Amino acid sequence: MGSTQMPTYEYACSKCGHHFDQFQSMRDKPLRKCPKCHKMALKRLIGGGAGLIFKGSGFYITDYKNKGMAKAAASESAPAAAPKADKPAPAATTKK
Repeated sequence: MGSTQMPTYEYACSKCGHHFDQFQSMRDKPLRKCPKCHKMALKRLIGGGAGLIFKGSGFYITDYKNKGMAKAAASESAPAAAPKADKPAPAATTKK
């Protein structure tokens, strides 16, 4: 069986001010006793969470709702064209 992912909860003690993170199952009751001062003054803090951020390439074209979005994403990720040189290209010579 695979390992189960457990969320990280943030706690703060209202007596000594100790802050820490704890991995716990969602079924576990919140901790109450501070590991630093050993008083029953812990509060589980409500955080914004880590969120999920997708960056970079690696998504499939079928992930887009419509073709317009896929084209827009493709144009954003396409490499920029090489800048043109200041000098004109040499003229081709032909032999007779």
